Amino acid sequence: MDLLQTILWPLKWAVELILVGWHWILTLLGVPESSGLIWVLSIVGLVLVVRSALIPLFVKQIKSQRKMMEIAPELKKVQEKYRGKKDQLSREAMSRETMALYKKHGTSPVSGCLPLLVQMPIFFALFSVLNDVTRHAQAGVGGVGPLNAELTQEFYNAKLFGVASLHDTLIGAWEAQAPGWQVTVGILLVLVVLMIVSQFFTQLQIISKNLSPEAKTGQAYQMQKIMLYILPLAFIFSGVFFPLGVVIYWFISNLWTMVQQFVVIRNLPTPGSE
Repeated sequence: MDLLQTILWPLKWAVELILVGWHWILTLLGVPESSGLIWVLSIVGLVLVVRSALIPLFVKQIKSQRKMMEIAPELKKVQEKYRGKKDQLSREAMSRETMALYKKHGTSPVSGCLPLLVQMPIFFALFSVLNDVTRHAQAGVGGVGPLNAELTQEFYNAKLFGVASLHDTLIGAWEAQAPGWQVTVGILLVLVVLMIVSQFFTQLQIISKNLSPEAKTGQAYQMQKIMLYILPLAFIFSGVFFPLGVVIYWFISNLWTMVQQFVVIRNLPTPGSE
């Protein structure tokens, strides 16, 4: 087992536990065990569990991003004060004043990225679980946790709309051209586009709503505008390699983010904004 797999092992175990737990609940509710729908809904359930646990961090992120934009004019004054000064004392003084400003307003550049940083290992764990499903199903073994050999085989055989396997990727389906590959590619293409578009609008929502005019003149706001295009662009190139299950996870997670941001922005308005 390599270092990455060793690090991901407990997360993969937790992901399998949540997926199997939702599978069990959905079976009790009457969803056929052999249908692909039960595993799609289990992935949606994984999103609900993960994002519910991250609500406190998300609220902190929204507040931190807003504060970073609000204090941008003050940060600019500090930078202007020490502009052109390259000596060690000046650099240390600028760093102290910047950190004091962050402390005064209860924010930092890192806190705005916390939910994303926490989600990425879970994202990679799900990616790894879906990749393992193919290998484990062919070997007749289970995963690292509650996903036993029988459930692994069931997960491997699960198909969205009876065609697209949850472990299929856009580029893989295109190259393999198995029976029904056109429909599989079409489904994946639509979902990858929806994932990218939803990612764009979640970022747009942050920079276009509930900000004061002063916040829109700072460097933090300009960085957010750059990220508005960089993140979707990154997914254009990486999304074709994501398994269908991961694409579903990320798309549903983006929808959750859009609704959550709307609620937070509506109930925690920024003073001075429209």
